[in-house]
Amino acid sequence: MIRNWRTAALRTVRTVRTVGTPGTARTPRTARGRRSTPVTHGLIVLCCLLFVLSPAAGLNPAYGTGEELLAAQRAYFRRWGVIPAELFEDSPGSALTPATALFVHGSWVHLLGNMLFLHVFGAMTEERMGRLQFALFHLGCGYLALLGYAGANAHSQQSLVGASGAISAVLGAFLFLFPHARVTSLLPFLFFLPLRFPAWVVLPFWAALQWLAAGRAGDGPGVAYLAHLVGFGLGFVFAWVRFGRGTGACPRVRSVPVAGPEGEKQP
Repeated sequence: MIRNWRTAALRTVRTVRTVGTPGTARTPRTARGRRSTPVTHGLIVLCCLLFVLSPAAGLNPAYGTGEELLAAQRAYFRRWGVIPAELFEDSPGSALTPATALFVHGSWVHLLGNMLFLHVFGAMTEERMGRLQFALFHLGCGYLALLGYAGANAHSQQSLVGASGAISAVLGAFLFLFPHARVTSLLPFLFFLPLRFPAWVVLPFWAALQWLAAGRAGDGPGVAYLAHLVGFGLGFVFAWVRFGRGTGACPRVRSVPVAGPEGEKQP
């Protein structure tokens, strides 16, 4: 399995600071003046809890060790992940796997990278969209992103898991809602010098890297770059249609460290 946590040019810690145009968020403020984002935090808690209880974490002694644990992990991924070759069969259970796969992660790195990114960009996007709309947006775009990948790889027997498609949709929506967000990146090929760019520069660059990587990706285990691209496009289009009539982005400024999301195919 390939544990590619971060995309090459964005694989270090970033800081996001939003400076959008005037607008209002739909979620209520807490007693401390900060908006609550229960959907984002609930998704993070749920994904972490399911991972810890699953054989993928390697913490539950009931799944054994060594080859026994590996067998349990493979069975777990095949049961709850998306298997493209089986998805379009006349099986109601298979049709649900793009939804269940959003809550399954293949490794600690895979989980922590996705959840940290969801915490930062998801919270801000939830503030702008509102709780119910963000929940439906996350699940719907995540489902369609995995469905799009499966459709393009209809003969693959590899299981696909992870929330990366949904989180990529959050990135796409974030790009439209907060195009002037300042993203500070430590680029390895520039000796990790901190450079600040607006979101409209960084996120399209990230999407371009996913496009290039998707063209070189094979059918074996690895990162599902195409799911990232589908999710990113869906998120941007949704935000454009829903909020593109002069509603603007939230003007509040906040600074939080984040890491990059990656989808992952499992053997």
